[in-house]
Amino acid sequence: MEKNGLWRSCTHVFRALFLYIVRKLFKLVLFFSLSFAFLFIVATGLRFLTLRVEWIRALSLEQGPILADLIAAAQWALSLSLYGGILIGLSYIIRKEVFAPAALPCLILLTLVFIWGIDLLVDNMQNVPSDKTRDPPLGKPGLILSNTILPSGTVIVLLEGPATPNGIRVVATPGRPMLYQSEFAGKSLATANLPPAPFINSCPWFLKSLAIDLQLNAELFLQHLDNGLQPFLIQTGSLVFLLCSFMFILKLSAWPLMNLFLGCLAFRGVLSLEIFFHTPEMRDVFDSFAQNRLPLPLVVPVIFCGAGLLIYLYSFLVFLIKGRRGYGN
Repeated sequence: MEKNGLWRSCTHVFRALFLYIVRKLFKLVLFFSLSFAFLFIVATGLRFLTLRVEWIRALSLEQGPILADLIAAAQWALSLSLYGGILIGLSYIIRKEVFAPAALPCLILLTLVFIWGIDLLVDNMQNVPSDKTRDPPLGKPGLILSNTILPSGTVIVLLEGPATPNGIRVVATPGRPMLYQSEFAGKSLATANLPPAPFINSCPWFLKSLAIDLQLNAELFLQHLDNGLQPFLIQTGSLVFLLCSFMFILKLSAWPLMNLFLGCLAFRGVLSLEIFFHTPEMRDVFDSFAQNRLPLPLVVPVIFCGAGLLIYLYSFLVFLIKGRRGYGN
């Protein structure tokens, strides 16, 4: 009877512990999914507005398709969402004391699923025909454009018709001789020496470099996806594995904001390191060191996985040495 009672009590404890961990993991999945989606949507919207502002500043006569700018913004936002989502997820794991050995694989799996799904969706959207549809011309060569409200205003004659509105034209202004233009004078406005917009120069360089690195990282994601699902999972999985190992940084001090700032610095360094490792010069260096002993596409994942394993080992040893309750959850 005593053995049965002990067995029942142990079973009850393990069941309660299991349900507690599952409940924490469910909250983590829900929180991370909402945070990742919110971050991706906001980053896409801001990047899209930035691209439209750059188009306005360039004074381009022909507006680019909205779908193309939206795809470019989504690609950029996906890279930002990967780093930002993992940082937010790690912060939640520490703050809510989720069981780390179960939370970290769950976080890695969720990140890979979201990145793969959104990247595949964005890649398929590039095959959609451009949203920039051209209406059939309403006239023929010699079309006269005039102001019906002010008949005495300027009159423009398109000698090549509305199909080429920037082509040869004749401009008739009241009180002045007619002017023949072999091409529209405003075509070269975008290349004129115009003063830059005030917010362009006031932007700090570290923000510009961050935007550039995120764009390069997004292009790397697309390259990995074009190579197939397995190379994509190897390359992106090793990166996510390394980023999740930096959870110990979010425990260095008693101030959560300070820990979050240190985590941002560490993630910024990983982003720069990833771009640096994929440059042609570094690929030549890796190729010379590997000497066909290791395939070149696997060099960077091996480096990231090796660094991540060392960091995980360091965190585990610190947990054993300090022996504090809840340090590694």
